[in-house]
Amino acid sequence: MNVRVLIKRVVPRDKAKEMIPLFRQMRQMAMNQPGYISGETLKSLDRPDVFMVISTWQSAEDWEKWLLSKVRQEVQEKIDELLGGKTEYEMFQIGTTG
Repeated sequence: MNVRVLIKRVVPRDKAKEMIPLFRQMRQMAMNQPGYISGETLKSLDRPDVFMVISTWQSAEDWEKWLLSKVRQEVQEKIDELLGGKTEYEMFQIGTTG
């Protein structure tokens, strides 16, 4: 079952230029992971410091393997250090069952 993951980051304005290359690096690495389907990065018009990454994975297990991978965690640590906080994650099932 495909899942969509929403990743929300509040980026201090003075850190945005440092953050963008890390976002790109993370996306490039994700594209090579088993189960990765697609992703996009959005910037809020209402709050320009808020970025939302939406990625689609073949399964929750594929996402979780990537989330916990050492290479991802290394880049995520750099991102969280620049953010001065933690990244928020939320996973959604695509479609409904019932």
